[in-house]
Amino acid sequence: MARELKFESPSFGRRLKGMLGVDFYRLFHTPLYYIFLAIAAIIPAMVSGFTSMPDQNGNVMEPLYQNAWQIIAAAEPLYVINTIADYANMNMVFIFGGIMVSIFIGHDYSSGYVKQLFTTHAKKQDYMLSKTIVCAFAMACMCVTYLIGGIAGGLVAGYPFQVNVGSLLLAILGKMVMSLGWASLYTFLNVIFRRYFGVSIASSFFFGTGILIIGAAAIVESLQLPTAFLNIFLYGSSVNACLVSNISTLLICVVVSVAWAVFYNILGTHILSKSDVY
Repeated sequence: MARELKFESPSFGRRLKGMLGVDFYRLFHTPLYYIFLAIAAIIPAMVSGFTSMPDQNGNVMEPLYQNAWQIIAAAEPLYVINTIADYANMNMVFIFGGIMVSIFIGHDYSSGYVKQLFTTHAKKQDYMLSKTIVCAFAMACMCVTYLIGGIAGGLVAGYPFQVNVGSLLLAILGKMVMSLGWASLYTFLNVIFRRYFGVSIASSFFFGTGILIIGAAAIVESLQLPTAFLNIFLYGSSVNACLVSNISTLLICVVVSVAWAVFYNILGTHILSKSDVY
């Protein structure tokens, strides 16, 4: 009697490990990744350096910051932006990091990789999760190069470096943790606008700027209401990671980032499962 052959489908862990291996290989072998790492380092160095340059009359420009670490994180949670100095910190990584994610995922569709992938690998949830993890890693690395550029710029500009080291480390860790939530949002947006590359980049840039939360905060502050509830959003919790951060600040970043990552991955997987992915 002929023996019946049984083929077991790979486990979730094996599937995800295989897809992560492919995505990390593609990330490390594309110039895009290294270009954006360089951009993340150059931006804070330029912002700090320009404030110490003389203007056309030979007068030294008014410094943007009082402390070198303010290029990394704001001195306190600022949900409403009053000056460019309030905005120009490590949160900028989540703006041009979103553009990087759009280009990285957009290449999946323009190259035909997605068509090949879903022909042999039907698990849409694995695709969403792998892209989220890899893009979160890329943005966390951008935070590191941003930190290096910020320190270099602070040295060139001659800013003082006094800071509460514990709060600074918690702020940096909080922003790096937020990379997971931001990456899941950008992956979700690129799934929605997969046929419209320009729209996906524009949407990533728009949400990365936090304009909606800044607008909501302006209204809330005008009504003299507390703004702490905005920490449940990606931009709000990213802003909350500042130079007076404590353990609760980091915990908020972790919880919010993971919660939004779960939400966007479930929603993105549902959309991919119910529509044509090509």
